[in-house]
Amino acid sequence: MRRRPIAFSCGSDILAGMLDCADAHGMTGLLIVSGGNEVRAGAFAGSAQFAARLAAEAGVPVFRYDRRGIGDSEGENAGWRGSQDDIAAALAAFRSALPGMRRVVGFGVCDAASALMLYGAPLDGLVLVNPWTYETDDDAGHTPGALRRRYLAKLTDPRALWQLVSGAEAGGIIADCRSASGGICAVCGAGFCAGRTGRSRRGAIPVVVAQ
Repeated sequence: MRRRPIAFSCGSDILAGMLDCADAHGMTGLLIVSGGNEVRAGAFAGSAQFAARLAAEAGVPVFRYDRRGIGDSEGENAGWRGSQDDIAAALAAFRSALPGMRRVVGFGVCDAASALMLYGAPLDGLVLVNPWTYETDDDAGHTPGALRRRYLAKLTDPRALWQLVSGAEAGGIIADCRSASGGICAVCGAGFCAGRTGRSRRGAIPVVVAQ
C-alpha cells in the first residue's frame, strides 16, 4: 500500500492530508471532503478504507484531509460553510502531488456534499451522497432531533437497509469505476454510474447524487 502524508498550506495555516495511490494508474483522482467535524480517516476509518480500496482495486488516486481546526490541521474550525479555502487548498495540494493527473472529482457526504455544491466549481466532477439542503439560513432542519427522525425513517425503509447491509453504494461506485460503459463516469471517466447520475450539458460538471 502506498499511503503518503502530505502537509499543505491554507492561508497561514498548515493542514494535514493523506494520499492513497497504490497501483493508481488513472488520470482521474478523487478528493474526499469530510463531513461534520470528522477527521480525514472518516467514521470508523471508513474514508481511509474506501480510499485504500479505490486506489488498489480501481487504480484511482485518492486524497483526503483535515480542514482547518479539525484533527491534525491548524487554524480555526469555520464549519462546512467556511470551507471554501480548505477545499481549494486541498485540490491544489492533490494536483501538485500528482502532476500527471488530468481530472479531480470531489466526494462528500451530508454537509460535505453541500460544501461541494457551493465551492466545487474548480473540480471536474462531483459525487454527492445525502447532501443537506436548506430553505432558510438556519440549521433547524438538522438539529439532533431532526437527524434522528430522518435516519430512524431510513431504518424502516427496506431499500435503504439493503443498501446499508450490502455495501451497495460504496461497492457500486468502485465496480462502476472499473467496468462501466458509455457516457463519462464522474470518478474515472469510464462511464456513468447506472441510476445515480444525470447527463450534463457540454462543458458542465458531471454530478452523481445518492440519497
